[in-house]
Amino acid sequence: MKRTLGIALVFLAQSALASGSHDLVPVNPPPAAPAASTQSTALALAALDRRIADLDAEEEVSKRELSELGTRIAEAHARTLLRGRAFYRLTRAGMLPVGGGFDALVTHALRVERARRSLATELTGEKKLRERGVSLSRGLERIARDRVALSSQRTAMDAARLAIEDENRRQMAFDRAFSTSSGSSEYVAVYGANGAAPPTAIGGFASSKGRLLFPLAGRSEVRPAKREGTDGPGLEIKATMNAPVRAVFGGRIAFADRYGPYGRLVIVDHGEHYYTVSGNLAAIEVKVGDEVSAGERLGTVGDEGRGPMLYFEIRHATQTMPPAVWLGL
Repeated sequence: MKRTLGIALVFLAQSALASGSHDLVPVNPPPAAPAASTQSTALALAALDRRIADLDAEEEVSKRELSELGTRIAEAHARTLLRGRAFYRLTRAGMLPVGGGFDALVTHALRVERARRSLATELTGEKKLRERGVSLSRGLERIARDRVALSSQRTAMDAARLAIEDENRRQMAFDRAFSTSSGSSEYVAVYGANGAAPPTAIGGFASSKGRLLFPLAGRSEVRPAKREGTDGPGLEIKATMNAPVRAVFGGRIAFADRYGPYGRLVIVDHGEHYYTVSGNLAAIEVKVGDEVSAGERLGTVGDEGRGPMLYFEIRHATQTMPPAVWLGL
């Protein structure tokens, strides 16, 4: 089976999927995305990093200007005080030229006007410097808010990237689980390990057609099913929640993880390219590379929203076989 899965890029991703876990926290499978989602995420992360770098540069420039502005404001304020004192001295009663005649009064008035204008100029300049300082301070506050928002976005997108990479590993593991059979020296799965073929019943899996062990103990309601996004045909076997799911034949675990529409899933490699697929599990109790015997527990029945049931398939290589015939139903 060859399918392409990914995770849609989200800015508010809440958690990354756990890799290789036997008992993952239940989450709904993310929507499918193009194979280029990893590249798209990398580009989006690079764009965010550039925006954060721009903010850092803007902050550095603003802080430097604000620091220099402090000195300029202090100098401007000192000049304002000097102009103010000069203006005060010229306008106080004792400084008026009483006995100098009309010309002295005119000269004095001109001096007062020049002092007033100088004082007004200094006051205006100091005011502009202080307003610029307020503007820079507000700009720094805005930069801080933007950085927090972008950093949060960056964290979420990085989690999305990790989730995409993890889902890609699951895709590779799932595909490769069916690409080689027990006893082969080839790579088994991303999460797997090679080793000698596990012991199976005399005659192998094919000779047990119609006599395989039922995957659940006791009587169960069984119906043919083909899950959306799966190859099918398969069986949906109703059961009680957390009922033990067992291996129908001896083999080695080729895949044990969550995968798309199957939910939590265990694939058992029975040799000669025969596999059984047990999906919709609440918990997985084996790991890739484990050897299991017929009847050994693989996990427990789960509920993906349609009631507790086991989804079961039998495959020869990537071809899905009618499981009812193999189970003797």
